[in-house]
Amino acid sequence: MFKKLMTVAAGVVLAGGLAACGSDGDGGSGGSGGAGGSGGSDEITMGFAQVGAESGWRTANTKSIQASAEEAGIDLKFSDAQQKQENQIKAIRSYIQQKVDVIAFSPVVETGWDTVLAEAKRAKIPVILTDRSVDSDDTSLYKTFLGSDFVLEGEKAGQWLVDNAKTSDTNGDGAIKVVELQGTTGAAPAIDRKTGFEDKIAADDTIEIAASQTGDFTRDGGKKVMESFLKSQQDIDVVYAHNDDMGLGAIEAIEAAGKKPGVDIKIITVDAVKDGMTALSEGKINFIVECNPLLGPQLMELAKKVVAGEEVPERVVTEETVFDQEQAKAVLADRQY
Repeated sequence: MFKKLMTVAAGVVLAGGLAACGSDGDGGSGGSGGAGGSGGSDEITMGFAQVGAESGWRTANTKSIQASAEEAGIDLKFSDAQQKQENQIKAIRSYIQQKVDVIAFSPVVETGWDTVLAEAKRAKIPVILTDRSVDSDDTSLYKTFLGSDFVLEGEKAGQWLVDNAKTSDTNGDGAIKVVELQGTTGAAPAIDRKTGFEDKIAADDTIEIAASQTGDFTRDGGKKVMESFLKSQQDIDVVYAHNDDMGLGAIEAIEAAGKKPGVDIKIITVDAVKDGMTALSEGKINFIVECNPLLGPQLMELAKKVVAGEEVPERVVTEETVFDQEQAKAVLADRQY
């Protein structure tokens, strides 16, 4: 299921708008790490600061990174930031102190990274961004960014709605009322998936986002926000959720309100994790835009190259697809995540 990568030539400036799809807290699994502190060993030590474990997608992403590091012979020091930027910064500083060979992380939010990344640069430790970008004018602070094009994901979701506008008007009043479940405030996928979606639905003036609120990328958050929307908004036609988990939470709220998800209220989500694909195959979700979490093999390949001083593209984009109900049925049995 590993996707092919398509690379953008070196020299492309990565902007925040492009981006981005076994924890022991602050500093990983202990040990000095790094080629400089390992008695001349050729083994690469990577410090990885993960966002958290907020969704099925993130769990699959973590497992891919951990398994791929082991397979590649890379000593992985892993930390879980629990969706808090201060925890990631603390972990990165710990990795710098341990003199790891390379640091990789998926930023909780886009801004506020220049200081700690400059510290890594002064320590001559290369940094790789995975899954999410940072909003910084100084692109020398990291070597490359591996992940999805979140704006494109939002555009795919919006285009589906434009193409299926007539059947999405579940209330038959000539207007398509959308409620949006946003990801974590300030996170690249939340910003970009919203931007891409809005850009596409602008082509149809019958489509309107009536309410938009963060569900923090969690199933419980999606459920609670959807419960609130069902009370405050009349005649909702469509739910656009920035990830599957929030969409699955919305399904629970819709069913509890006596409505049929996928029929009375159409649902569009992003990720294509197995639980989301199952709901899609059952008709409870109508359309899913894929965001591939299995970035581990590509990350380890990039890590070996940057540690060796080789040139790498400034941007590596994962190739992804979309799914409707029949397509989900066809691939569900073989889904790895």
